[in-house]
Amino acid sequence: MARSAGSTLSFRPKPGSIPESPGVYRFRDAHGRVIYVGKAKSLRQRLNSYFADFSALHPRTQSMLTTAADVDWTVVGTEVEALQLEYSWIKEFDPRFNVKYRDDKSYPYLAVTMSEDFPRVQVMRGARRKGNRYFGPYSHAWAIRETVDLLLRVFPVRTCSSGVFKRAGQIGRPCLLGYIDKCSAPCVGRVTQQEHRDLAEDFCDFMAGNTSRFIKRLEKEMREAAAEQEYERAARLRDDIQALQRALEKQAVVLGEGTDADVIALAEDPLEAAVQVFYVRGGRIRGQRGWVVDKVEETSPGELVEQFLLQMYGEAGPESMPREVLVPALPPDHEAVAELLTEQRRARVEVRVPQRGDKKSLMETVARNAKESLAQHKVRRAGDLTTRSKALQEIADALDLDQAPLRIECYDVSHLQGENVVASMVVFEDGLARKSEYRRFAVKTKEGDVASIYEVINRRFRRYLEERSATGELAADDGGDGEGGHGPIDPETGKPRKFAYPPNLVVVDGAGPQAAAARRALDELGIDDVSVCGLAKRLEEVWLPGDDQPVIMPRSSEGLYLLQRVRDEAHRFAITYHRSKRSKTVKESALDGVPGLGPARRQALLKHFGSVKKLREATAAEICEVPGIGPSIAEVIVSTLKGESP
Repeated sequence: MARSAGSTLSFRPKPGSIPESPGVYRFRDAHGRVIYVGKAKSLRQRLNSYFADFSALHPRTQSMLTTAADVDWTVVGTEVEALQLEYSWIKEFDPRFNVKYRDDKSYPYLAVTMSEDFPRVQVMRGARRKGNRYFGPYSHAWAIRETVDLLLRVFPVRTCSSGVFKRAGQIGRPCLLGYIDKCSAPCVGRVTQQEHRDLAEDFCDFMAGNTSRFIKRLEKEMREAAAEQEYERAARLRDDIQALQRALEKQAVVLGEGTDADVIALAEDPLEAAVQVFYVRGGRIRGQRGWVVDKVEETSPGELVEQFLLQMYGEAGPESMPREVLVPALPPDHEAVAELLTEQRRARVEVRVPQRGDKKSLMETVARNAKESLAQHKVRRAGDLTTRSKALQEIADALDLDQAPLRIECYDVSHLQGENVVASMVVFEDGLARKSEYRRFAVKTKEGDVASIYEVINRRFRRYLEERSATGELAADDGGDGEGGHGPIDPETGKPRKFAYPPNLVVVDGAGPQAAAARRALDELGIDDVSVCGLAKRLEEVWLPGDDQPVIMPRSSEGLYLLQRVRDEAHRFAITYHRSKRSKTVKESALDGVPGLGPARRQALLKHFGSVKKLREATAAEICEVPGIGPSIAEVIVSTLKGESP
């Protein structure tokens, strides 16, 4: 159970009792469960920061502290030891307030079961099993099967299940792959156990990037066979070489042959982050994988990278570790992280941010994939009916509403130093955007965001009252049955009236003052059945009108996620409108200095040429083609614009 800030501080360690050494600390709740694990170069400095000023902490950190009942720590000798202990504790206790990466989908791997007497090549998903060699991940299972089909010509390793393998041995007859030479048929003794294992080892070496020696060996054998006039064998070897080359062609060459790297990129918003990794082996992209994470605490890109590296490589075998890890931002303790990865690989691992060249270009490609992955994740999350219903109910519970807000309207104000002030209204119904209901406003007041919010809310709901009044009058004229006029549908157009539907909840971009301004506008209009809240960008706090403290919704809640999406959409719509207005103002202002050119002619010229730049490049004769522009004014336009051009 969450407790007040005052009681939270009751478990603060005594002054001077916390050592200044590096170490790892754990916060526990009242039931003794570990809820957060962290590391620090100086335990005293880090832990004291939690208790110095509770009100100045981030809301997510406040939530962790109000849940905690105790804190303990373990001193270690080095930062590398701190990283190792932090990772092992996070894995052991699964703390609710630590960052947790999860696959954005289930990626297939190519696995070779080297722990079996007769290793098998197969497609595998899910947790890795001890004793298997893994390659990938791949985006699709069919991509693995195509590659395996090509390689089985050269490395005829078994691919059958244990049941098929056992039955073939019992009846003394191999399966179809054994007859077409895509399996060496160890089930019936065509090759010995060691010979089959050697084939599997060669298969793994080829998949690990050691490709050139196999192709060179086959080319040498092909030439020898041709020299000995064994043309059928030479043709077979030629086909094997082509199969290996086709398998390599399926993997794009992006870097030098000796490049062995994992390229990691991030895309994030205040609530979530997406990670994409491209696996480059031998200069070729061998696989791709993605993760998403709910940001349950305030973290920098470097801290997200550090947590990701620990989770990704925490239990990886030496064969899975690259020589180089390219990241978008260095972890805070990047030297310690590099040393830890070096211990895992048993050889040097470099962690760095690419600055130029092909590696930086590849990082930009991976970053675009991460951004797209985050967008797709948001679409999937928003499209789920159960999730949307849960989000709406969480909002209703947090704001103490009588029912779930099935229609939400959000308002945002945009301007540049007080000029070209505009506002947007976006609408979400049942948790989904209704773009046909979006509206935009040119704001008249110049007195700041609070006054702008008041004006926009007043204008929107005044129109609502006017349209409701009009539909009421029409209903009375119809004899009171409501046919043809009563309701939100315009009888002349057959379309919904612009402001006919009232929302259940009004969300404004901002904190308490903006929410209070919106409530005041509604109260003055006599509207008391519409709830209001503000959503502040910096801390993602929800503010109710007149409250001194914000409503803190759980960071991972679907309700907060929906409110953030609504607010971000209102911001995007407002920014788009503001830019269009500003662009139009800039275009028209360039023609202000032309004598004898009024607003109508300026608009006609911009409409005809599309931009001031193209108008500058036009001749007087071409300008005369615009209706209302004569030869004399065309000459004035040319001379004025040419004189202004750089």
